[in-house]
Amino acid sequence: MSEEKNLNNLNASEETVKNAVTEEVKETAQTEADKKSKKKNKKSKNDKDGGVKAFLKSRKARHGSVAIGIVVAVIAIVIVLNIICSLLVDRFPNLKIDMTANSSYALQEDTVDYVSHLSKDVKVTILMNKDDFEGGGSYMVQADNLLEKMESSSDGKLKIAYVDLTENPTFTSKYTDINWTDSSAKHLMLVECGNQYKVLELEDCFEYDEQAYAYQGTLQITGSKVEQAVVTSILNVTTDDKVVVDMITGNNEQDYSAIKTLLDNNAYKVNEISLATQDLEEDATIAVLFAPSVDLDEAAVSKLSGWLENDGEYGRTLVYVPTADMPSTPNLNELLNEWGMSVDTGYVFETSGDHLVSNSSPYAFLVDYTNYYKDGLKNSGIPVFVSYAHAINVTDENTAHAILNTSSSAGIYPLDAEEGWDYNDAITGEPICVAAEGVKSNTNEQESKLVVFGSYVMFNSNIMSYNSYNNSAYLMNIMNTVSGKDDTGITIETKSMESTELGVSDVATRSVIMVIFVIIIPIAVIVIGLVFWIRRRNK
Repeated sequence: MSEEKNLNNLNASEETVKNAVTEEVKETAQTEADKKSKKKNKKSKNDKDGGVKAFLKSRKARHGSVAIGIVVAVIAIVIVLNIICSLLVDRFPNLKIDMTANSSYALQEDTVDYVSHLSKDVKVTILMNKDDFEGGGSYMVQADNLLEKMESSSDGKLKIAYVDLTENPTFTSKYTDINWTDSSAKHLMLVECGNQYKVLELEDCFEYDEQAYAYQGTLQITGSKVEQAVVTSILNVTTDDKVVVDMITGNNEQDYSAIKTLLDNNAYKVNEISLATQDLEEDATIAVLFAPSVDLDEAAVSKLSGWLENDGEYGRTLVYVPTADMPSTPNLNELLNEWGMSVDTGYVFETSGDHLVSNSSPYAFLVDYTNYYKDGLKNSGIPVFVSYAHAINVTDENTAHAILNTSSSAGIYPLDAEEGWDYNDAITGEPICVAAEGVKSNTNEQESKLVVFGSYVMFNSNIMSYNSYNNSAYLMNIMNTVSGKDDTGITIETKSMESTELGVSDVATRSVIMVIFVIIIPIAVIVIGLVFWIRRRNK
């Protein structure tokens, strides 16, 4: 029994030893495997590190790093240039390049010339904060750009400011001549110089769809007049001694608002006088009788004659424009006759293709300047337009002379023309006068003048606003000349944002841009590419 027990113990010991040996062998094998794995991984890591170092030392890596460096450098240069340009443009707004087809964001030459020669300090205050002003749409942004450029061009004489009337209600207390409580008024800007100031309404600065505003209450701006409005307001507030012009009223006259606005804009003081109850002002240099539908009575004509004679001192001018339908005006006719002129009742027609505005009407045409009032025009190449004009007959060449003529292919259609009337018979081959002036002077060579225009349509607000016609400039040249003013009238084109696509109309600018982008830049890119290619090939 004892032997059997010992035998069992021995077998158990052998089994234990056997298991222990097996475990030791497994551990030894695992250890060897782990060592081999670590050695392999180490070798793989060494191979990898060696490959990276080799790649970094290779020509491919060197050229790649150069390329990356160039890209980084170019990006840095572009960023720096952008920052510099932004700072310069903020400091000097005139550096902004306007690429719109109609130069919507560029000042006109007349504006730059005027503001750069300002002799007095002027301040333009926009009556809202800057964010709200620019947030009003593209036209407000355009206006802000133009104002900044005007300020930059003025050599420090013009300052632009913004004030929110809601936050600064006491701002208006200084300007007592302005009705700030008028709810219908749309005050936009205030232009001031010293003690003189003028407020600009929204309609002074922008053209807008009046029907849409009246019926829908929406403001649809169609054009900008900011540039013109601000410049003419500056002229107005910087002029101390304004020439006085009396507009004669009370005779069922036609609308003369375009003339009045033009005079106001050019720093004339315009008053309205009824000869039935008032006399022309003693300090008035010019009087205007525009298209009266009735004749003046003898007393009124006597007032005009006495005012022109000025007790023998002269120095005054009356501008007379008859209406188209030519009512019977014996008293006015007598006054004209004293000054060597008369007005024909018929309508002047034109047959010259160089003078006709449209083939559809021979009564709307361009006229020629004479030697009077031409030299003071900024551009005498721009014509004056007339429509349904009456001929002005010079009855006394010692007193009167023509200032505007038709071509030699014009004629007069008589109001009492018979049925068989032939227009060819009315063409005499001589120019027809459609505007003339009579002149009287004293021994001191002081002159008074009576200027007569045969067409009242030529002073219609639409015609006066066309920059393709010289009607506004010509009238202002006469006014400035007879009143002794040296400056010429300011006429600045309205700007529209309806066509603001990129486009360069100036031939020289277009040529420069083409050379830069079509020739210089492509050649530079090719040269740089060739240099890099040759350098890489030779290494």
